[in-house]
Amino acid sequence: MLQTTTERHKVADPTLPKLMVVERTRRETADTFTMALVEPDYATTMTFQPGQFNMVGLPGIGEVPISISGSPHSAREIVHTIREVGDVTKALARLKPGAQVMIRGPFGTAWPMDRARGYDVVLVTGGIGLAPLRPVIYSVMRNRARYGRFILLYGARTPEDVLFRKELREWRSHFDFDLQVTVDRAPNTWRNNVGLVTALIPRAPFDPNETVAMVCGPEIMIRYTAQELMKRGVASDNIFLSMERNMKCGLGLCGHCQLRGNFICLDGPVYNWDQMGKLMEVREL
Repeated sequence: MLQTTTERHKVADPTLPKLMVVERTRRETADTFTMALVEPDYATTMTFQPGQFNMVGLPGIGEVPISISGSPHSAREIVHTIREVGDVTKALARLKPGAQVMIRGPFGTAWPMDRARGYDVVLVTGGIGLAPLRPVIYSVMRNRARYGRFILLYGARTPEDVLFRKELREWRSHFDFDLQVTVDRAPNTWRNNVGLVTALIPRAPFDPNETVAMVCGPEIMIRYTAQELMKRGVASDNIFLSMERNMKCGLGLCGHCQLRGNFICLDGPVYNWDQMGKLMEVREL
């Protein structure tokens, strides 16, 4: 049975925003940046589970739902990776350290870290979809003995669109983390894969009978990725995806994110394929 947001996160009043201060920002790509926020008095900040999101905003401009992309084990800062696509995100991109930001949350369901224990963990992601999965990477790396083989398949449009390049190099150095990056198009100097991320799935070294997969990216990518994973033999109820479409309030009140009987901000954004797959295959839904 699904819990309400208040039951799940013990938020006293999720309609009230919390004041945070920009500690630092980092440009990731031409249109994407990462922002670290702390409480004004540098006290212990909020806790969250990998896959959850916050409503991030500025007075007089608005707020937007942004997945938390930092480590769930950090007691001091909350991190979001944001693409500049509208008035709010463009205004957030202009903020300097010391500026104030309002956030509400965390909201939403989480990636199935407990369910994945003892299983191979396969992450498949495209574009900025790597950001909501980055907390999973931190969590698995911190508790590596709890999981089987650990695989990340990451696709971007071009080499210039690849996120977290420094961390990708660091993660690739771990012998027990199989990391593959591919791009849609690249110059001759590119030494990694070229092509769709789904093309990496058939040769990825995991046991499909003992795998939990987590997928995040454009919906068309999610759909084809799930199909490829099931071709490999991964059970549909062990394929999890993040649906971050049309969320506005985080509370299930505005109705913008309603998908048939689901409110993505309340019942998601993380679902397994059995819960969401059929809906994703309905044209124009």
